[in-house]
Amino acid sequence: MSLQQSTIPIRRRAVNVGGRKGYGNVAAAFATTRGIMMAVPLSLAVGDYDRTRAIFDGRVKIEGCDMTAVMLEPEEAFHRAFKFQEFDVTEMSLSSHIVNTARGTAHYIGVPAFVSRLFRHSGIYIRTDRGIKRAEDLKGKIVGVPEYQMTANVWIRGMLKDQHGVAPRDIKWRRGGMEDPGREERSPINLPSDVEMKDIPRDRTLSQLLEAGELDCVFGARAPSCFLRGAPNVARLYPDYPAAEEEYFRKTNIFPVMHLIGIRKTLAEQNPWLAVSVFKAFIKAKQICMKEFEQIGHLATSLPWSVYEYERLKRVMGEDYWSYGLEANRHVLETLAGYSFDQGLSVRKLPPEEMFARSTHELSKI
Repeated sequence: MSLQQSTIPIRRRAVNVGGRKGYGNVAAAFATTRGIMMAVPLSLAVGDYDRTRAIFDGRVKIEGCDMTAVMLEPEEAFHRAFKFQEFDVTEMSLSSHIVNTARGTAHYIGVPAFVSRLFRHSGIYIRTDRGIKRAEDLKGKIVGVPEYQMTANVWIRGMLKDQHGVAPRDIKWRRGGMEDPGREERSPINLPSDVEMKDIPRDRTLSQLLEAGELDCVFGARAPSCFLRGAPNVARLYPDYPAAEEEYFRKTNIFPVMHLIGIRKTLAEQNPWLAVSVFKAFIKAKQICMKEFEQIGHLATSLPWSVYEYERLKRVMGEDYWSYGLEANRHVLETLAGYSFDQGLSVRKLPPEEMFARSTHELSKI
């Protein structure tokens, strides 16, 4: 995509990167008009997280760029990125990125800024009248998923197999929208022949079927509305999910990555400096967020004991528990890539190095 082809109207402005007049870290990559260095117009779609807010409010800028940022829910960002490639820089599903990169159909190159991470024991919702008391009881059950390739569900299936001996072929899968009928996979997938997958009726939702007893369980990133309403016989498999997730972390040292940042490949190829500029901005925004968590004189959140919990988390999970970067997360990335291949989603086990722009593998040090 050339600078003139941008479909989002963005003001061009002169920039000075690096603090010295006429010099810049990325000056060679800027468009030049009559000797004036022009910022690259950039469209960005990402969720409104505490760790991205400094980018939205202007405290952090992407070096060398004039940015238009749009706050989107992840499902919408993924749909518009993987199907239509609407944004220059976007939040992406790590699972779908692995699938597309492994088969050579990716339109985006990754940046290892993991804006969404979550343990997923909380994402298993069961019928309490089906004899499901523990994870092993899911064998032979009918389980609904919004998308089979959803990163949350890849992690759940991997955890079930590794920790509880429940393989994907042991479950009867049903696919459809959690709350909106007719949802489909965001990228094409081909499942192994021993995995039973059927689509639910296009006028029904997973939440409706779980409440009606036509499903035994639902896996998903969001809680089904029937659970939130307190529908009879619908509950979490792990009611005390924080305790289960903390135990999982102690066993595996895995804090699952859900989403990363992607840059349109053609734009990254035209501007080789861009991947590092984007990465640095997300790192800085996260640093600001974590610094705010430490402030006990005035709380950055509306949770009264958030400072205490932040300090406890660092003791349990490590000082930089929400780490960015390839090497700091190699074990996590290799695990998810292995799950994707083992579950028949990815055509090969993708090395973490291939997930991200090469220049982001290691940043400069002073």
